[in-house]
Amino acid sequence: MQTYKRLPISLVKGQGAWVWDDKGKKYIDAVAGIATCTLGHSDRKLRKALINQLRKIQHVSNLYQIPEQEELAKWLIKKSCADSAFFCNSGAEANEAAIKLARKYGHKERQIDRPVILCANGSFHGRTLAALSATGQEKYHEGFKPLVEGFAFFKFNDSASFQELHDQIEANGPRIAAVLIEPIQGEGGIRPGNKKFFKLLRDICTKNKILLIFDEVQSGMGRTGRLWGYQNLEVEPDALTIAKGLGGGHAIGALLVKNNANIFEPGDHASTFGGNPFACRAGLTIAKAIEERNLLEETLSRGKQLREGLQSIVKDHLDHLEEVRGIGLIQGLVIKNQSDLTSQIIVEEAINQGLLIISAGQKVVRMVPPLVITKRQVDFIIDRLSKTLVNII
Repeated sequence: MQTYKRLPISLVKGQGAWVWDDKGKKYIDAVAGIATCTLGHSDRKLRKALINQLRKIQHVSNLYQIPEQEELAKWLIKKSCADSAFFCNSGAEANEAAIKLARKYGHKERQIDRPVILCANGSFHGRTLAALSATGQEKYHEGFKPLVEGFAFFKFNDSASFQELHDQIEANGPRIAAVLIEPIQGEGGIRPGNKKFFKLLRDICTKNKILLIFDEVQSGMGRTGRLWGYQNLEVEPDALTIAKGLGGGHAIGALLVKNNANIFEPGDHASTFGGNPFACRAGLTIAKAIEERNLLEETLSRGKQLREGLQSIVKDHLDHLEEVRGIGLIQGLVIKNQSDLTSQIIVEEAINQGLLIISAGQKVVRMVPPLVITKRQVDFIIDRLSKTLVNII
C-alpha cells in the first residue's frame, strides 16, 4: 500500500553507525531507524544474545511466566521512578495502554463519567486512532475524523495556556483523568520541555490526583544523555511510555507505572507478542550495554559535539537557518520560516553526500544517530551536512 513516501535508496547492510545500499554506496546513519538502533547496526553482542535466545525459545505468550520479561521489568523498575511494567510491541501500543489506563483511572479514582486527557499542541503520540487523537497536530488528523473523543490541547511549555485549559475543564467538577506529554517533542520540531512548566504540571496533577504521563518513546533509554527524559526536568511522572531505543531495532514497548497508577486488573489489557522472550532479550542486551559501555556519558559528549557543529553551520547560513534545538543525541536544525528551504530538500540532498538524516516537520531537520556514534563520525556528519547546504543554497 502507498503508506510511505520512500527515499530512493535500498539499505542492505549496516555496521555501527554506517549503512550500505544495494549498489555498495556507504552512508553515515544519523536516523538510526528513527531513534531506535541504540547500538547501531549489527552489534556483535546484540547479535550473539539474540542468536542464543533463538536457540532456546522466542515466544510463549503472556499465558505463562516469562523469565526474560521479569528480568527486564526488574531492571526498568530499578532504573526508573516506576514500580510496575506492562510490555507491548511499539510506542503507539504503549500510548494506547496509557490512554486506557488514564480512562480507567478517571472512572475509578476521580469518579468521572467521560474522562478528558490533556495533551500538548505539536505533540505526536502514534498512528493508532486513540494515539492519533492525542496528537496535537492537525495534519495527522486529516482524513481520519471523527477522532476518538476525550482529548483537549494546551500550548507546550506555556503555563498560562495549561492553567486556563485545566480551570475551564474542571470548572464544574472533576473531568480530567490525565496529562499526556513528551519531555521533549520529537515530531513537533525537537522542542525540549521547560523545567518551570513541567513543575507546574506536576504540582497541579499532584494536588488534584490527576495522572501525569510522559511519552518517552523517543526520549527514553538514554537518547538525551540521561536514561529518561524526565530526569532532565527534575520531576517524576506517574507513568511513562517507552519503545524505540529499548529494543535496539527490535519490536518492544512498555508502559511503566508508579503504584498509584497501577490499577489494571486481569483482563483489562493484553498483548499477544508483548514482552516475549526474544524482544526482552534484546531489551536486556541494550540495558546492559548502556551501563557497561558508559553510553549515557558518551551520548552527552557526542551530543555536545553535534550541537556545536550544527551551531557553526547555522552561523555560516544565517539567511536560511535559525537555531539548533535538542538534548544529547536528539538534535534539530531549525530552518527560518522565510527561507524557501524545507527539511525534505535537505534530507534528499544529504543522501547524495552519503548522509542519512530525517525531518521533524517542514522546517526542522532531525539528527538521532546511534548512541555508539564516535567523535570522528560526528565530525563526518557535520562535514557532509555542510556540503549538503552549500550545494542547495
